[in-house]
Amino acid sequence: MSASQSVINRIFTMELGRVTERAAVSAARLIGRGDEKAADQAAVDAMRRELNALDIDGEVVIGEGERDEAPMLYIGEKVGSGKGPKVDIALDPLEGTTLTAKGMPNALAVIAMAEAGSLLNAPDVYMEKIAIGAGLPEGLIDLDADPAENVKAVAQARGKDISLVNVCILDRPRHANMIEAVRSLGARVTLITDGDVAGVIHTTDPTTGIDIYMGTGGAPEGVLAAAALRCTGGQMQGRLVLNDKEQCDRALKMGITDFAKKYSVEEMARGDVVFSATGVTKGTMLDGIVTNAHEIWTDTVLMRSSTGTIRWIRARHTQMDKFHLDD
Repeated sequence: MSASQSVINRIFTMELGRVTERAAVSAARLIGRGDEKAADQAAVDAMRRELNALDIDGEVVIGEGERDEAPMLYIGEKVGSGKGPKVDIALDPLEGTTLTAKGMPNALAVIAMAEAGSLLNAPDVYMEKIAIGAGLPEGLIDLDADPAENVKAVAQARGKDISLVNVCILDRPRHANMIEAVRSLGARVTLITDGDVAGVIHTTDPTTGIDIYMGTGGAPEGVLAAAALRCTGGQMQGRLVLNDKEQCDRALKMGITDFAKKYSVEEMARGDVVFSATGVTKGTMLDGIVTNAHEIWTDTVLMRSSTGTIRWIRARHTQMDKFHLDD
């Protein structure tokens, strides 16, 4: 779909950046306070308020739950004024609640928007993931291959010694065997405590030094990461992890019948996709919120797949009342 045919215009693209700015600023008030729920709630409230101010007929297809568990932004919730184009919304108002509560790096406010029916409507379960950056042969990586085989394939394609290949993995007990396999091969492992949307995106940025992302994390984060890769390039495979009948039933209700399917980037995020992320705490991808008595600084990356545009927006806000700091 060309940019001229898309229901998403330039105005909505820029407005989406403002949505994540507001969520990030609200969450940043709780940095280091040790209260994950309060930080998440602040981001949710701000993001919902800003989305409902947009002239869109939006539906949350990736959110923070599958039923009306207000005040969270849940899957199926309608957002926007209802007067504009029909769009899918995938969001994580605060990716890294623990990171925020503990004052640790790489917490983000994240959102993606696409024409209705374009984003995978996945249940809130786990997803196996593997991702690499752009410029590599199609089909180079595979979820069903051993971690070592994927590392060897990327090393060969990049023309790098295996000892220089860096694999980003979420630091969880379930990944112990994967971590050991990668290290036994002689490759490097970068462990992250949270935030696998950023982990996937890091594979597309040469300055991060990350060559591959692999491991099991949230399915919502997988779709958000795929939305970012649609804009930046790269490859990804994701497969839902459905552990019991209840999870399978939830997937069926969302139209998913092939429980073993390996989803590509394009199958998780089709058409014209807009992606926005604003840093909450300072990280490798974005700076965090900086607030003083008279101004707020935000750092946002804003991407659009149809134009290939990636904007880094470092903004100073002096009208602090617009951020509802007294809410």
